[in-house]
Amino acid sequence: MKKANSIICLLLLVFISSCGQDSVASQGTTNPSKIETIVNKGSDTLVNLALAWAEKYHEFHSDVEISVTGGGSGTGIAALINGTVDIANASRQIKPEEIQQAKVNGVNPVEYVVSRDAIAVIVNPENKVYQLTLQQLSDIYSGKISNWNEVGGEKREIVRLSRETNSGTHVFFLEKVIRLGDKNNKTLFFSK
Repeated sequence: MKKANSIICLLLLVFISSCGQDSVASQGTTNPSKIETIVNKGSDTLVNLALAWAEKYHEFHSDVEISVTGGGSGTGIAALINGTVDIANASRQIKPEEIQQAKVNGVNPVEYVVSRDAIAVIVNPENKVYQLTLQQLSDIYSGKISNWNEVGGEKREIVRLSRETNSGTHVFFLEKVIRLGDKNNKTLFFSK
C-alpha cells in the first residue's frame, strides 16, 4: 500500500529573518564572534535532506552554523512549541492544538511543504499474501487479525512492525490506515 504523505517543514520567523541579513559571510570572511546558530530538529524522514540543506546554506553563509537532529516529528514540534529550536521538520501537519500552544508561548509557526513521501506495507517475499486491503491492514495493526491464514496465507502469527509513537509516519498510519480516516475512531495500534 502506498499513500502520499505531506512532509512539512516548520520555519520560525527568526530563521527567516536571519537568512535575509547582510552578513559578514556574504562578504567572504568569517568573524567567529558573530557566528549564529540555527537549531533544526524533528522528522527522521527529513533529517538527511535537512543536513544537505544546512551544508549548502553554510557554503554561502559561513557565519551561520545549523545544528540538525532527528528524533521524530513530535519531538521537533514539541521543541518548536517550547522555543528550543528554530526549525522543526515534520512528516505531518502541525495540529491546531499545537499551533495554539505555540502561540501561547510566543511562537508563530509557519508551514512549508518541501517534499512528499510514501508509506509502503511490505511482507516477506516468501509470504503467499500478495495484496491486502486497507480494512485488512487496519484489522492487522489493531489486533483483530493476528494470523496470516485469516487473509489467505499460511497458518503463521503476524509480526507487526511500526515506527515509534513520536513519528509523523506513525501518526499518519494510525489516522489513515488503522482508523481509516475516521476522526471519531479511537482504535490504537495493537500491542502485546
